[in-house]
Amino acid sequence: MPPIADSILIILLLTNFFILGTASLRAAIRVIALQGILLALLPLFVETHLTFRLVAIVAMTAGIKGLAIPSFLFKAIRDVHIHHEIEPYLGYIPSLFLCAVGTAGALLFADQLPLAIDHRSSLFVPAALATLLAGFLVLTTRRKAISQVAGYLMLENGIYVFGLLLYQSMLVEVGVLLDLVVGIFVMGIVLNHIQREFSSLDTEKLSSLRE
Repeated sequence: MPPIADSILIILLLTNFFILGTASLRAAIRVIALQGILLALLPLFVETHLTFRLVAIVAMTAGIKGLAIPSFLFKAIRDVHIHHEIEPYLGYIPSLFLCAVGTAGALLFADQLPLAIDHRSSLFVPAALATLLAGFLVLTTRRKAISQVAGYLMLENGIYVFGLLLYQSMLVEVGVLLDLVVGIFVMGIVLNHIQREFSSLDTEKLSSLRE
């Protein structure tokens, strides 16, 4: 596997820690955008032949992951005037500790899998597993709906890395991106509803919603 690809995956692992360790929603969204752009470029260093189709899909993926969705999230935090995650269910230090343990576990677990020879020396599997875990931690330990959207995006990034490794085809990823866009729009409706009813984005108040 090209060393540039592994370098991108190392940056992915480091940004997982940053997202789990920051209270700033703007900073988290910027790093999510960085993840999206880097992962969008990853196929250029995985595929052996550069084709117009590959370049077009890379550009589309970068536009959605790195520009469109972060822009939507920035607009959301401007509209609701919420800029920081306050009192998460699990503190930042324990979250970082769990992410470190999970990343180490992903490295050890991937080393035991019966992978193809070309994949044994790469970071695709451990990076995908660690990113899935980090996304799950953000999704389940943060109170603000926007933070939970960031966790959802991290989960999708982990799936994206798996897709590159297992399928070597971007057709599956296109379908995942469409599901992601739908999920973002649904979350946007939730954000607007919570803000309109309670002037807050604390997802605990979802239990108070009534038809």
